[in-house]
Amino acid sequence: MKKEDIIEASGKVMECYKAGKFLVKLDSGQEITAYLSGRMKKFRIRVLLGDVVKVELSHYDLTIGRITFRSK
Repeated sequence: MKKEDIIEASGKVMECYKAGKFLVKLDSGQEITAYLSGRMKKFRIRVLLGDVVKVELSHYDLTIGRITFRSK
């Protein structure tokens, strides 16, 4: 996927599911299901309830995203 095809958004983690999936409420009010990126799994970065995260969305499916950054 090209870098131009990716939509970046920020949001807040509302729920934690099994297998590293999360319910994220974006700043626009939309709720999506998101999973951790490979780099976050590799370096064991923990994402907890209430964390502000940066999410990448594909323009093909706007209901599933990939968490790429956790704000402090």
